Amino acid sequence: MIQPTETVSYLENYFLESGMSKETAHFLDLGISTLVLIILLFICFFITKKIIIRAFGIFSLKTKTTFDDYLVQSNFPKYVGYILPVLLVIFAVPVIYDDYPRFLSIFGSIIDIYIVFLVVLIIRSFIRSFIKYLKTLDKLKDKPLDSFTQVIMIFVWLIAFVFIFSELTGKSVLEFLITLGAASAIILLIFKDTILGFVASIQVSVNDIVRLGDWITFDKFGADGFVTEINLATVKVQNWDKTYTTIPTYSLISDSFQNWRGMEESPGRRVKRALLIKQSSVKFLAKDELEKFKDVHLIKDYIEERQNIIDDYNKINNIKTEILVNGRKQTNLGLFRQYTEAYLKQHPMVNKEMWVIVRHLNPGIHGIPLELYFFSSDKRWAYYEVVAADIFEHLIASVSFFGLKLFEAPSGDDIIKFSETLNLPKD
Repeated sequence: MIQPTETVSYLENYFLESGMSKETAHFLDLGISTLVLIILLFICFFITKKIIIRAFGIFSLKTKTTFDDYLVQSNFPKYVGYILPVLLVIFAVPVIYDDYPRFLSIFGSIIDIYIVFLVVLIIRSFIRSFIKYLKTLDKLKDKPLDSFTQVIMIFVWLIAFVFIFSELTGKSVLEFLITLGAASAIILLIFKDTILGFVASIQVSVNDIVRLGDWITFDKFGADGFVTEINLATVKVQNWDKTYTTIPTYSLISDSFQNWRGMEESPGRRVKRALLIKQSSVKFLAKDELEKFKDVHLIKDYIEERQNIIDDYNKINNIKTEILVNGRKQTNLGLFRQYTEAYLKQHPMVNKEMWVIVRHLNPGIHGIPLELYFFSSDKRWAYYEVVAADIFEHLIASVSFFGLKLFEAPSGDDIIKFSETLNLPKD
């Protein structure tokens, strides 16, 4: 609080000695002093803007660190420079207006509140600069640092509000805190989302659930894209169609979502798709048919080795192989399955160090699903799709070579052909 100071006014004495009345001399002295103070304030602001801020900017350009550059960008020198005019007012006003204690009291409260706001602005500017600097570090650039900034600023503003309230009401800070404790239930209700967001931000950071740049899929909120921002209240996701989706931060720990970071950090991206084989096209292969398939270099060795095992088994067990279902035999689906696996293992874009599986799923009304499970070496979306398409195009074209057919729901042409076989009228 600014306190009045008893001083001798030389201007007022001069005016009195010149023959002016005491009241006129007093107000003339007050007006001239106020004008001088305003001029000095303008000079201080000029020094702040032209000298301090510019000097700090030049200094930041000559240093190697980027931290001072961020200080300049966040107006830190500007706010610090405002301290000089405030000090001038604090020391000059009590001298000029020492005969107006009520005015000094009101003006002192205004100055104290202004100082609180100025301190908050300086702290906010420093914290923002510090967070921007931390984001340039490799270890921290993908962390949700904005959440911590917001939490710190909430506490800073709460403390500032306590001091401002104390200044306006004349009550001590302790009395205000006691009143605040009594209203804690209301405060918790008002700041429920903020508290939940704060807890979620800590858990997201400590448990490394989500980082900036992660590709996440959150069906509940329709989010499918990269995380661009994590703050106290929301997580901002840029979807593949370039739209943005905001997700409550607390939902990251209360609901289930998919984070694709593991795929991006792994040496391959999974392909899991199936070919639907028509069940009626599966058959046993005779020896003359096997000879034809021996010309396929990917399964030549497999056919010979497998047939030797089958022949030995049938011979040992005296099985009459003339009957089709007796003993063990190779099928066209088995050869195609082996061919598919061999084709994947020799494909240059399939990661051989990860799983390469070709398996049957349960037969159903749509045929026998022959599922391919492998990993593309190229994880980039567009290239990954090209790799998967290239492999399946080749396999789809190869199905008929093995005497197999793919299941396909009847189309309009199929129905027309079927009706022609039955000689049904077209109308």
